[in-house]
Amino acid sequence: MSNVVSSRAETVEVEVSAKAKRRRFTAEYKREILKQAAACTERGELGALLRREGLYSSHLTEWRAAVERGGLAALVPKKRGPAPKEVDSRDRQIADLERQVARMTKRAERAEALVELQKKVSEILGIALPTTEEPKS
Repeated sequence: MSNVVSSRAETVEVEVSAKAKRRRFTAEYKREILKQAAACTERGELGALLRREGLYSSHLTEWRAAVERGGLAALVPKKRGPAPKEVDSRDRQIADLERQVARMTKRAERAEALVELQKKVSEILGIALPTTEEPKS
């Protein structure tokens, strides 16, 4: 049992992130890997290339199919997420006007509250305020 050699002498620290990040490959990188894969002629050479680069055989399959479908432009990665919507100038104007109306409404409510407060203060202090007649509708 003393013949056992410990392989723990050279432990490599591996940093693992909390959440995996999607890898994105550039078109140039894909072209280079496809070129290297095409040059692999010996047994096991392609597997060694894939291990060295950290790729799967499905990557090569997808990239080759993309080249057949659309040439070099097909190797450019697709932009993920929803397509950006064009903002119409009228929609922007409507949003601005709605914000302006909300601001003015809040300001008018504050002014009305101040008038009510002034009425109550004058009533408490016994100061007579001049009466204004409001137009009847």
